[in-house]
Amino acid sequence: MKLRAATPTDFGFIRALVQHPAYALYLTDEDEAALDAYATGADSRLLIVQNAQTPQAGFALFCGIGDLSGTVELRRLALAQVGQGQGAAFLQVLLDFGFGDLGAQRIWLDTSENNLRAQSVYAKAGFTFEGRLRLHDYCPPLGHNVDTFLYGMLRDEWQARRA
Repeated sequence: MKLRAATPTDFGFIRALVQHPAYALYLTDEDEAALDAYATGADSRLLIVQNAQTPQAGFALFCGIGDLSGTVELRRLALAQVGQGQGAAFLQVLLDFGFGDLGAQRIWLDTSENNLRAQSVYAKAGFTFEGRLRLHDYCPPLGHNVDTFLYGMLRDEWQARRA
């Protein structure tokens, strides 16, 4: 897997992916103007993941780049093909980018209490469960608020896993 910067021609793919039933409960669909702001912003990176089979295998969004703390948020990530064992490799490529290319000292992300698949992938990748925000996010498909789980990884933890 490799990453490349998203362009406006990728926005349709990203929007279709977040609207897919596998992700609709967990990801926010944003319009092209918002995606363009992420793609061109100095403090964000909107990326497309590619693999040998397809030039658009998934996407990821990093935010908070350049913060003096060195903390970077991995705000969104999704693969086009779920349940095929690619999650660990996808997340590793993203962590390598975040800590390597972006120079992050800490990467954090969150997920819905209902997203058991993501929770499992994050734990296996070495993220630490850092807390729960009770009834934090409104989930339109469910019609009610859900808890948000927070996960984080430090640079030295990433380095130790690579050794």
